[in-house]
Amino acid sequence: MTTIAANRPAMDGKALDLTGKSGSRAFKNTLATVLIGLCFLLALIPLLWILWTVISKGYSLLFDAAWWSESQRGITVRREGGGAYHAIMGTLIMALITAVIAVPIAILGAIYLVEYGKGTKLARAVSFMIDILTGVPSIVAALFIYAVWITILGFNRVGFAVSLALVLLMLPVVLRSTEEMLKLVPDELREASYALGVPKWKTILKVVIPTAFGGIVTGVMLGLARVMGETAPLLILVGYSKNINLNPFDGFQGALPTMINQDRTELSLQPAADRVWAAALTLILLVLLLNLLARLVARFSTIKSK
Repeated sequence: MTTIAANRPAMDGKALDLTGKSGSRAFKNTLATVLIGLCFLLALIPLLWILWTVISKGYSLLFDAAWWSESQRGITVRREGGGAYHAIMGTLIMALITAVIAVPIAILGAIYLVEYGKGTKLARAVSFMIDILTGVPSIVAALFIYAVWITILGFNRVGFAVSLALVLLMLPVVLRSTEEMLKLVPDELREASYALGVPKWKTILKVVIPTAFGGIVTGVMLGLARVMGETAPLLILVGYSKNINLNPFDGFQGALPTMINQDRTELSLQPAADRVWAAALTLILLVLLLNLLARLVARFSTIKSK
């Protein structure tokens, strides 16, 4: 019987050590780590600077109950008082209408691209148009809605028109994120459902979408955070109102970005400056809340990385 012994490879009578790093590799690894850390710090400095500036100058009004319950009706730039209730509600109403319109279209479009139209000419055309829509500036979307809603159809400048423009900005964000999450669903789950005789539409509804639900919600939250701070559609498609208007189909409507724009030209006056910074901080807090909700949903998503 012949016994074959596996010996370690040797060079010049010494065992080859594959566990350690050579001097040049260790130096390059350390250098790359340091450079990445420096780049992170450079990106963090302006972010912290902006946050500190906004928080330090805008936090005082947020502790006043009137800020959350009153409007700016009758308040001039030289006068203190009033609140941002009208702007907060206007921002949330426009964002809600935007989500109601954009989310179903985006999810259905993503389902078509992943489940039905894979490799077809129509799917490639849709994907190409979504890529173009991703790079469209907000002011271009606003001008397009202005041309259709006001110039052609003859309607007035209202909050609903702003939501239509924001749909064009939110749609590609939600569609792309949903598409990627649907692609992450293992094909084995689909095949197991088909093997049990479940039709494709029910497999998508009962298996695919629930599995990717956490990622889909995350994309929706990030899409809302993307559009809530837009200013160009507000300036073009609806006038700013200091009164409380909860009807997006009638009259001018306030929003946090236009509230900031209203008083920004009078920053030399302390009351106006305080309202500008407080409105900016309020908008940041709303966007931050949406991002935190998205993180929580993603954390408890059914798709886990191992």
